[in-house]
Amino acid sequence: MLGQERTVLPLLATDVFGLDSYTAALTYILAFGLAKAFTNYLAGTWSERYGRKPVLVAGWLVAVPVPMLLIWAPDWWIVVGANVLLGISQGLTWSTTVIMKIDLVGPSRRGLAMGLNESAGYLALAVTALITGEIAANAGLRPEPFLVGIAYAALGLGLSTLAVRETRGHADHEASTQAQTGDQPSDLTDRQVFTQTSFREPALSSASQAGLVNNLNDGLAWGLFPVLFISAGLSLGPTGLLVALYPAVWGLGQLASGALSDRWGRKHLITAGMLVQAAALAAIAATDTLTAWALASIALGAGTAMVYPTLLASIGDVAHPSWRARAVGVYRLWRDLGFAVGALLTGVLADAFGIREAIWAIAGLTAGSGLLVAVRMYETHPRQGRQ
Repeated sequence: MLGQERTVLPLLATDVFGLDSYTAALTYILAFGLAKAFTNYLAGTWSERYGRKPVLVAGWLVAVPVPMLLIWAPDWWIVVGANVLLGISQGLTWSTTVIMKIDLVGPSRRGLAMGLNESAGYLALAVTALITGEIAANAGLRPEPFLVGIAYAALGLGLSTLAVRETRGHADHEASTQAQTGDQPSDLTDRQVFTQTSFREPALSSASQAGLVNNLNDGLAWGLFPVLFISAGLSLGPTGLLVALYPAVWGLGQLASGALSDRWGRKHLITAGMLVQAAALAAIAATDTLTAWALASIALGAGTAMVYPTLLASIGDVAHPSWRARAVGVYRLWRDLGFAVGALLTGVLADAFGIREAIWAIAGLTAGSGLLVAVRMYETHPRQGRQ
């Protein structure tokens, strides 16, 4: 559902709706990020209160009108409204699949489970970005590229309703068998969970800020990379390939990085991944050829793969099972606020200084985030211990 927008929507903003301001053109990412971030928080709370499956099915129901709105939209604000619905849908569905997989696996395989979950999502995003880019190159920006989204919504709703089973009982069982510790008590209120995950607990809060910066990068890539590549003279076909390459490597890489974090630990993989992302962004800002951009996109995908499932696994390591779903919701609140912050910050910077200068600035911010993890975060994996 998200992949259908990656190649087409930035070009729709400029070519169809005539938006000449980067800040205005990126409003759909801002709307998506805000809606998804706050729905993530609610998804964690609701999945503990009502169960995982009802929240998942509700998320797919919200997704159904999105591709039709994108096809029909006579005004840019309809596109923005469709992305509010998409953000709500993503917050409910993706948060719940993360929580369900954490329910189903023990601590020794938590990284692997997160790698599988995130890999499935981002490989689908990459394939769809490539497909819709090819469709747009041959049939135009609307309506054909968004027809695949209608099929995805039907499949997601059908599978979630008919095939998925409730997993909350697994978390309840784990909570009943896990002894309460002084560091992570089992009886936290919603406010205490938010404070612990956001600010107080070193590993949880370090993961939250790194997640925000990681998705800030993704908001930048989503909104500005297609415009940069087209402005440099690339056609829609190569642009779609570049746009798909980054999430494809991201998706495939998570199959390995999630499992490696179970073996090597979380902290150093997160630190290294943030620094690799910073270097890749700097390379995209500094170069202007298809080959150089392709190599940098591969590096950006690899760095993101090192970070993405590992951050989620670290939340699962630290949070007590009785409030783990809420902690995942708070973490994903901060992480997906990165889309909104990225859209707003990079749009303002690009309007004021240019696209390349905006990318340089975000590269520096990403490097700083990685160094903060290196200084503040401790190792969370049970077999590695605190380091």
